[in-house]
Amino acid sequence: MAHTKSQKAARGNKDSKPKMLGVKLYGGEAARAGNIIARQRGMTFASGVNTYMSKDFTIHAQKDGVVKFITREGKKLITVVQQ
Repeated sequence: MAHTKSQKAARGNKDSKPKMLGVKLYGGEAARAGNIIARQRGMTFASGVNTYMSKDFTIHAQKDGVVKFITREGKKLITVVQQ
């Protein structure tokens, strides 16, 4: 016979796995076409020249070049400058 009675599972102690959001390539870093530059929820950053945004708001490099962060009309843009 058991010394202690069986315990009910604790509620509210579940945790979701990390989503790995954030900037992956910073300003001045080299990017190849298709590289992920930033993963985000919503439009924290907008895609600029030589970048595109996928349906989950991830910004990718469209062409090879150097990543550059700029602000235009109050919006933060991520661009890729070709060399």
